[in-house]
Amino acid sequence: MSTGGGTVLEVRNVGKTYGSGKKATHAIADVSFSVDDREFVCVVGPSGCGKTTLLKCVGGLLRPSQGEVLLRGKRVTAPPEEMALVFQEYGRSLMPWASVRNNVQLPLRHKRLGRSARRALVEEALEAVGLTRFSDHYPWQLSGGMQQRVSIARALSFDPPLLLMDEPFGALDEMTRERMNMELLRIWQESGSTIVFVTHSIAEAVFLSTRVVVLSPRPGRITGIVDIDLPQPRNTDTREQERFFELVTEVREMLHAVENDDDEPIA
Repeated sequence: MSTGGGTVLEVRNVGKTYGSGKKATHAIADVSFSVDDREFVCVVGPSGCGKTTLLKCVGGLLRPSQGEVLLRGKRVTAPPEEMALVFQEYGRSLMPWASVRNNVQLPLRHKRLGRSARRALVEEALEAVGLTRFSDHYPWQLSGGMQQRVSIARALSFDPPLLLMDEPFGALDEMTRERMNMELLRIWQESGSTIVFVTHSIAEAVFLSTRVVVLSPRPGRITGIVDIDLPQPRNTDTREQERFFELVTEVREMLHAVENDDDEPIA
């Protein structure tokens, strides 16, 4: 994992428009922010504001209509090896006929590694997410939360300086989601990774992050960035702290200040 300092990611005046003319849909507009090494940055905004579009532009899956994305000073024009992505539809990304171990090692096939080095990376990633005992199981034998941990382990096995996560826990029940929040924080702290995490949940964003980037309704623009000064490491008591509620309120008020009447309610 990344251990150096400085800026990892720069998003410069990024905009994305689908289609043209009267049928054009302006998803995001003039989005700019940076992410430093070992930061955990969450992106929140109303439904349809372009959060996923932004993450795909950052990850090189979409080319911005305007602006640019830089990874350690190099322009992103395609998915770079230095990034890994985890999406909400984790079940679709796992191969049901392959074991957990084989699912995790899938991206490593593109690296020039010996068998022992590849196996060591896989075992380290499985240990990080607490799935060592289930390495020979198949995805269909695991719960939803465990399947998502397989997706995270697969991303970690590639040893990316930057991990992008698009609502990875959105389909989980509340208790499992909170457990996965704690698990992700542990992995982040122990690995020294840098994470950009998209979520609908204000409370989740405040609990996880070092900063929260707030987007407006479509086209998504940054309406503010909130520094999260909650102490580390965080635990179940963090959600009961007065400062936690103050920060949740600050982010919520920033969102609702620009929210349209017909927007989907924000959790």
